Amino acid sequence: MSARPQRPSTLQRNLVFIGVAIVFLWAVLGVGIKWDRLLNLPSRLIDIFGFMFLPPDWSFLGEAVEQMLVSIAMAWIGTIIGALLSLPMGFLAARNVSGGIFSTIARMVLTAIRAVPELILAIVVFVPIAGLGPMAGALAIGVHSIGTLGKLSSEAIESIDPGPVEAARATGSSRLAIQRWGVIPQVLPEIVAFWLYRFEINLRAAAVLGIVGAGGVGALLANTLEFRRWDAAGMTVLVVIVGTIIVDQASGWLRRRIIEGADVEAAPEAEVIVDPDLAGR
Repeated sequence: MSARPQRPSTLQRNLVFIGVAIVFLWAVLGVGIKWDRLLNLPSRLIDIFGFMFLPPDWSFLGEAVEQMLVSIAMAWIGTIIGALLSLPMGFLAARNVSGGIFSTIARMVLTAIRAVPELILAIVVFVPIAGLGPMAGALAIGVHSIGTLGKLSSEAIESIDPGPVEAARATGSSRLAIQRWGVIPQVLPEIVAFWLYRFEINLRAAAVLGIVGAGGVGALLANTLEFRRWDAAGMTVLVVIVGTIIVDQASGWLRRRIIEGADVEAAPEAEVIVDPDLAGR
């Protein structure tokens, strides 16, 4: 007769829970939360909501939409810069493509780029170089996108099916031809989906960068709040919400189409053959 299995010990799980609780308490004490203000937060939010949205300044709609389009353009330019420069970096960082010291150096470069937020890049590097305006924000977004998209691209390349690569190598193809016909067709749909998802993230980053002088809807929102134009700020926030939802839905639809492929076309209706004898009855 087999021995009855022992009940697994919960000591390790309890230790993990205790550790998480200790870290949480340490974080709460470290940030210095003022509990009296936290308790008054709901009433303050209701007041701000009333100032901004009851009602918003509809005359400000045109300017808010115009600046939102500037932020979308900023995010799109930054995404294009990041996409074009991250693709070769992804090949260099992939261990199954470059390998050795080249892969290690490329991964270190991508990690260093990801470690610096767009906000720091804009303030420290691109605003002093390009001046205030959307160009500085687009450059900051583009450089930071290289780090993230390069990492995702390298991981996609490392997970390819080696069969097409080996078949291309067996035919005596050059190294460039192997990448062109054996690697890129496998990873391109996934990488393009990464680019579209990064565009959604960059749109939010563009709104934040506007606060530090990169223009767009973020700068407009900062100006309205500075002069206590709550109704204009409310209209700007509404435009940001609606614009972001539209971009997210369009980008998500494109990503699904790219990854899953086009929907199967409706099959043609079957031809109905009628027996003349039956038709005459």
